[in-house]
Amino acid sequence: MPEKGMERRVCQRFKIPGATVSYRKNKLFSPKTGVDEEFCPVLDLSRGGLRFLTQKPLKFKSRITLHLSIPGERAPIDLKGRVRWSTFNAGKSYKYQAGVQFNPYGLEKDQNVPQALTRIVGLEQKFVEPETGPVPGKTGELGA
Repeated sequence: MPEKGMERRVCQRFKIPGATVSYRKNKLFSPKTGVDEEFCPVLDLSRGGLRFLTQKPLKFKSRITLHLSIPGERAPIDLKGRVRWSTFNAGKSYKYQAGVQFNPYGLEKDQNVPQALTRIVGLEQKFVEPETGPVPGKTGELGA
C-alpha cells in the first residue's frame, strides 16, 4: 500500500508558458464538433495527463476530448482522456481546477494517436526544468 503523500505519477510534469486547452465533454448524444470551453490555462502537463483551470466543474470519470494549444506550434495536439479530479479554486479568476488522465496511445478506438505522444515527448525535452541537486564529482565540504 503506497504511503500517504507519496507521488503516484510515473511521468514527469512540466509547465509550458502560455499553453491553453479547449475541451468538449463526450456525451452519448452530443455532436462531435464544438467545444464546452476554450482557452483554459494549462498549469502543467505530462505524457500521462494535464492539469488546467476551468470555469465549469467537471464530473469525475467523464470522458473528454482536449485540444492542447502551445505557443509557437502550428497545430493543437488533440487528445482523449478522463477527468480524474476537479476541485473548487477559491478566490481565483477561474472557479475550478481539473486533472485529466490521457487515454492510452495506440491505433485502436478511443486511444490517442502515437504522434500525440511524440509531440508531448518533444515538448517535455524542451520545457522540463533540470533537477537541482548535488553536482556529480562535487562534495559539500570545504577543502575536500
